[in-house]
Amino acid sequence: MAIRIYNTLTKSKETFEPLVPDQIKMYVCGPTVYDSCHVGHARSVVVFDVVVRYLRAMNYQVTYIRNFTDVDDKIIKRSNELGMDTKQLSEKYIGEFHRDMDALNVMRADQEPKVTDHIQEIIGIVETLMEKNAAYLADGDVFYAVDTFAEYGKLSGRKLEDLVAGSRVEINKKKRNPFDFALWKAAKPGEPSWPSPWGDGRPGWHIECSAMSNHFLGETFDIHGGGKDLIFPHHENEIAQSEAAHEKPFARYWMHNGFVNIDNQKMSKSLNNFLTVNDILNTYHPETVRLFLLSNHYRSPIDFSDQNLKESEKALDKIYSLLKRLDEEANITDAVLNSTKGNYWQSFCEAMDDDFNTARGIGILFNLVKETNRIIDQTEPGINEKLMPLAADLKKMGHVLGILQQSWQVFFEQRKESKLQDVTLTPDAIDVLVAERTAARKKKDWKRADEIREQLDQAGITLEDKSDFTHWKIAQ
Repeated sequence: MAIRIYNTLTKSKETFEPLVPDQIKMYVCGPTVYDSCHVGHARSVVVFDVVVRYLRAMNYQVTYIRNFTDVDDKIIKRSNELGMDTKQLSEKYIGEFHRDMDALNVMRADQEPKVTDHIQEIIGIVETLMEKNAAYLADGDVFYAVDTFAEYGKLSGRKLEDLVAGSRVEINKKKRNPFDFALWKAAKPGEPSWPSPWGDGRPGWHIECSAMSNHFLGETFDIHGGGKDLIFPHHENEIAQSEAAHEKPFARYWMHNGFVNIDNQKMSKSLNNFLTVNDILNTYHPETVRLFLLSNHYRSPIDFSDQNLKESEKALDKIYSLLKRLDEEANITDAVLNSTKGNYWQSFCEAMDDDFNTARGIGILFNLVKETNRIIDQTEPGINEKLMPLAADLKKMGHVLGILQQSWQVFFEQRKESKLQDVTLTPDAIDVLVAERTAARKKKDWKRADEIREQLDQAGITLEDKSDFTHWKIAQ
């Protein structure tokens, strides 16, 4: 089955056909590094991480570029507030971004260019636009003339005449049209600047991605991604300036992820209703956060709440519990898994082929978990050939989703440590009570065994009796 992608440019699902067979060039807009990442940012990064993981699992050779905007009005404002150099500020938050995304099992992009490393490429495109009369100089600023691009608005579906008629944009007397946008900004005292043919200054926001994507991927590439809030004006303006400069199509498929909402509003710094990734990871396991972010289709909004995170936490526990059973009861470990592909992997791929539908894919994964547990329950201990393809499929799905990246032993130990702060007994004390209960059960002292179970239950500990041992875990 061919991969189908909802293309924002055409407003329809299209069969994906890369420019070069088996090779994919992909650019995703990265963060403006003036503050810590919130969960809304993380959703976009995790979504496109999964897209890349799946494309590579399908044997595509993917070149993945995700940039950092490290010079911008917001960065300058924040650096002035903190009394920091803009470079120091941006490097601080690039470091935080890497820390947070590494914790979320996000693979590093193949290249992570910074705007300040590509000033000359930016100047080169601006010069080309000036030569083609698609841009003009006004008191040291260079603006793109939107009315010179006949297809302006083709991504967002907005018509320039309607935009101008209903314009609420801030009046700038330098501009010929209210929707003309800055390609180059003249230097101001105390701001970072670089020399250019129009005087010292710095790039506008939109031109940077056109320059960096062109540098690494060429004038036309396969997939451009980002959040829905970037469709207009950022991505609309990228198309206009890139296609005017190169006279070729820019990106062929445009993908945009939906927002993370909190109290029915988009999570954002401007609304001051955001939670940082670091804050969330202090409470929830990173793979719980990933599972939550992927639990809705990427184009749909997703509602952030403790209840939804706890549901993802329980779901993740179920998967790791199955890994534990496969190891302890069926003797199936990573070392004995072969390359068998079962029916569940095929169904999972069909879901992912349908515009990367992780919500449906996760549903298929849990159908697999249910069936695998049923087979283990109904068979004698030992390797069961029916379980091999199921276990292999589970691991392959986990890799694409970016979960199950730990051994079950490490996962449960971390979960135990994170939950023990709410438990009144130490792990050693719990082990002693479990051993005492096991001895009581062997003596058929059911009263004492029940007393110990009740004591542990009140302390927040759940017991799971197996055929030859008892496992304990922190209650949900």
